[in-house]
Parts: sequence; C-alpha cells; structure tokens
Amino acid sequence: MRSDTPSRINAIFAALQTARPHATIELNYTNTFTLLVAVMLSAQAKDARVNAVTSTLFQQFSTPQELLAFGQESFEDKVRTIGLYKAKSANIFKMSTLLIEKFNGQVPDTRDALECLPGVGRKTANVVLNVAFGRSVIAVDTHVFRVARRLELSAAGTPKSVGEELEKIVPTEYLPHAHHLLVLHGRYVCTARKPRCVTCAVRYWCGTKP
Repeated sequence: MRSDTPSRINAIFAALQTARPHATIELNYTNTFTLLVAVMLSAQAKDARVNAVTSTLFQQFSTPQELLAFGQESFEDKVRTIGLYKAKSANIFKMSTLLIEKFNGQVPDTRDALECLPGVGRKTANVVLNVAFGRSVIAVDTHVFRVARRLELSAAGTPKSVGEELEKIVPTEYLPHAHHLLVLHGRYVCTARKPRCVTCAVRYWCGTKP
C-alpha cells in the first residue's frame, strides 16, 4: 500500500458517499435468516438474478424450520436458474439444520459462529454482521478487492488481508457503510472491464486512471 494520509482516505470515502448517499445492500431479504440465504445464493451470481428468484421464494419461508418443511427438492426447483444451485442448496439446508440444532434456529451474531455454518465463509459472515447486526466490518468480494487495489488503499494479495487493512484505515464515520460504498462503486463505475473513469467520483485519487 502507498504511504497514505488520513486526509486522502477521508476524501476518497467522502466522495464515494456523496456519489451514493444511500448505499446499501442490493439483495432482497425479509429477516436475518433470509438475508443469510440470499447472500449464500449470491456467491458467483448477480444480485439481480438472486432477487428475481427470492421475490417469490421468501414468501414460502422465513425461518430454518419453515425452509426444511418446504423441502430441498422444492427449493432446488425454485433456484435452478442460479449458478451452482445444487451445491448452494445442499449447504443452505445443512446450514438450516445446524441453526436449529446449535443456535435455537437463530442466526448467530459472531464471525466465528457464522463461519462454522456450512457454506458460510468470511465474506458471507461479514455481510451478515454488517447488514443484520450493524457491525463495522468490510466484506471483500471481487468489486471491493479491485477498487481497493486501484485506489491504492491496499496492496494485499488476499480478500481477508484487504479487508483487515481497510477496517484499519477507513475513517470511523464511513466504516459502517464502507463495504456498500466500495461494492457499488466497483459494480457500476470501477468495473473490471472498461471502467467509467470519466464519471468516477474518486478519479482524482486513483492510481490507475488512464
């Protein structure tokens, strides 16, 4: 990472927030459990595709008990348009069973507990902690990883390390929403191919601008 100053980092996140003052998760959900299911379904899939499926799916269940009663075969039939749907379905049903057996059917509010659930890694755990429980953590997906490196906020080589670095340097006032600010900027502006640099709110601070 470059030798950064707090003022530069503050300016970057101030500009990102000005560009998207209401940045939030784009996945639809009805409670903490359906949020967890939606995030698990969204791995390597577009949020819009997941939302198209869950718009009716989440009318069928809202708890792990209701999901198990709904049945894995019925669930798979509903989510088959989502990539890796069989593996995701298997993990979601295993996760639901463990929630009932170990957590009284409630989604836990610690990273360690979340990561012990089948199919739940650090990124998914951090999304749930941030969105459902208001924790100031950053979930690093491909968008966050790309934007952080292009803005020279981190030169770390793994998502975990990038997240840890960002959580140390992002100003406190922006940290609760930093994940969403970076995700949406990467999704709609700082895209992997043909980034929209001309309209980029943080192009002045970008180390890879053309």
